[in-house]
Amino acid sequence: MYTGKAAPDAAADRGWLLGHFKDPADPRHSEDVEIKWGVHPKGEERARWVRGEERTALQVLISGRFRLEFPGRTVVLAEQGDYVVWGRGVDHSWYAEEDAVVLTVRWPSVPGYRADGPDGPANGPSGG
Repeated sequence: MYTGKAAPDAAADRGWLLGHFKDPADPRHSEDVEIKWGVHPKGEERARWVRGEERTALQVLISGRFRLEFPGRTVVLAEQGDYVVWGRGVDHSWYAEEDAVVLTVRWPSVPGYRADGPDGPANGPSGG
């Protein structure tokens, strides 16, 4: 069992609360699903588009305003509880139009995904 608070716990792992990247002895370790408590200041954007996505994702707006970009489509999460689901193979990026908090659930939890910046890999526990 593990109890915690999303904001401080998420800060320890770039927002991610649960997934394959947690120590296997930690109850938050999972190879089936990843969960992120994403706190994004206004103007923050994903460093690079996610290309060749291997997971399905659900993103729910907790507060603020958050824009997701998909090929040929833009989705704006503007009211608490707005959400979007996308599947494998769907390229995407995001931008915080206002200070925003979003809950992201991705499955399965796939090692090797990370966005470190312009020269880093395109996906990752930092992405969404």
